[in-house]
Amino acid sequence: MTQDVHDITATDWQPALHDHGAIVEDLDDIEQCIAIILATPKGSVPHRPDFGSDIWRHLDKPIPDATLKIRRATIDALRTNEPRIIVDAVDVASQDAEQGRLTIRTSWRLAGSPAPRTSEVQL
Repeated sequence: MTQDVHDITATDWQPALHDHGAIVEDLDDIEQCIAIILATPKGSVPHRPDFGSDIWRHLDKPIPDATLKIRRATIDALRTNEPRIIVDAVDVASQDAEQGRLTIRTSWRLAGSPAPRTSEVQL
């Protein structure tokens, strides 16, 4: 994480969501983009109606019934909105069944790279 705009060396960067004043670059930028895409309901961004995911449609359903649909929504959203990566696998785990919270673990790699990465998003 970079702390000053003048220190940015990467082509892809953005302000860090959880560290005021910091900047994320390169792989950290991609990980933050994955979290933003999955946490944003599709249709909620006025001038980008296809941005985000349909995961929210399945959050109130029992995890065993919704798992396949959440995996599909995750893969579709990342393929549509994050062209820098290739999604290899998606795991869905219940975090707190009563509160309807879950963790989505996505295994991915940069397009053109064999090196695997994993991102976790809690919803």
